[in-house]
Amino acid sequence: MTIQIINIDTPTIGDRGYIAHDGKTALVVDPQRDIDRVEQVLADHSLELGAVVETHMHNDYVSGGLVLAEKHQAKYITNADDPVDFERLAAHDLDEFSIGNFGIKALHTPGHTFTHLSYILVDEQGKPTGIFTGGSLLHGSTGRPDLLGQDHAAKLAQLQHGSAHRITDLLEDSIPIFPTHGFGSFCAATSTSGDSSTIRDEKISNPALQLTVEQFVSETLAGLDTFPAYYKHMGPANHAGAGPIDLSELPRLSTDELLKRIAGDNWVVDLREKDSWAGAHLSGTVNFGVSGSFATYLGWLFPYEKELVLISDKASDISVAQRELVRIGIDRPSASYVGEMTNFSNTLEIKVVEFKDVPEALTDPEVIVLDVRRHSERQGSHIAGSRHIPLHELSNRINELSKDKIYWVHCAGAYRAAIAASIMQNAGLNVVLINESYDRASQVKKLVITTGAADHSPIAPSDIKVKA
Repeated sequence: MTIQIINIDTPTIGDRGYIAHDGKTALVVDPQRDIDRVEQVLADHSLELGAVVETHMHNDYVSGGLVLAEKHQAKYITNADDPVDFERLAAHDLDEFSIGNFGIKALHTPGHTFTHLSYILVDEQGKPTGIFTGGSLLHGSTGRPDLLGQDHAAKLAQLQHGSAHRITDLLEDSIPIFPTHGFGSFCAATSTSGDSSTIRDEKISNPALQLTVEQFVSETLAGLDTFPAYYKHMGPANHAGAGPIDLSELPRLSTDELLKRIAGDNWVVDLREKDSWAGAHLSGTVNFGVSGSFATYLGWLFPYEKELVLISDKASDISVAQRELVRIGIDRPSASYVGEMTNFSNTLEIKVVEFKDVPEALTDPEVIVLDVRRHSERQGSHIAGSRHIPLHELSNRINELSKDKIYWVHCAGAYRAAIAASIMQNAGLNVVLINESYDRASQVKKLVITTGAADHSPIAPSDIKVKA
């Protein structure tokens, strides 16, 4: 009997869940909130759900594990030391659980959280065939240790180092690892590599297995960048146990009703792609294209106490956004609008340029190039003379920007730049969107690309550097 593994990817928040099965009975590991995706796989393979397991109480998404297990009358397994508000099957270190003709063995691997468990997958003879590592050992990295606060970060990093060694000491080199984080999630301490790996691969490349504990702790803590603000809502939601979701159609607003919502204390989000948004949009709305890292960045910036309204020219965008939002605990936006922006008499636009246009613009003392990437990205390289305000800091630092200047905004791929441009335009600033990947900047001969720490101070026109 061969145990099959099916990946359930959620690329927009960088996570991966799993279904392990023996052809009849299935185990689900770290499922997302929208469990219909999992249920479809179970149905397609004629599988009965035997158990659902959480490697940890997640900080980057709300789990659908409890609802999935209850709906299918399956075991729901979490760490016995997690103070949850629901009934579950409590797991301790080295506990074993049977699922059909195979099983799992819990392994305490603290580091991402104090109560983190990995689960060794064993066949009917009890032989290990893989390990679900959650936020512990990732592909070329480990889970970040600071999500429970800076006071715990050093201790958790130390524990993470020990957990990585515990996993690799217990298992043969050929055993594959199946992490939940590390596919773009901010839960990874450093960049991950590849889509799969084995214990042998990690021994060769993983910093936790290459460095001393002192080196690992020091380098891990030094390399951590900011994580999304919405994470603070996820842990409490998962400890409480999230309920079912409702993805039915939202109430539709008329044009007049939408304008009233914009004038009121609502967050009105335009889900169209940045190119369409730049051509025509409504004042007072913010642009979060639904095909980008929508949930991550909207969750990062959205005040959870506000009413949320979603607008687009396609109803399908609204549906996609609803699914993305329930994963981060925004269960039910208050309303939606579907229609063309030509339905409105007064729309705004934003000038769109490319990096080849930047050198000439920087000779104008009225122009400032604004980089809205994160600090770590900025340190890697940036345009000399540009100003830096990370997107997640922009709203609180908007008063640092002058209405007498013209801001040419960029990020790594223009998605965040469009968000920033909408926020800035709503604040009455003159904005131009650099609608191109930052990789193109290095190909512009007259631009000076440099490295170093981010500059938080205002930049005078005399500081701007352009190659002669």
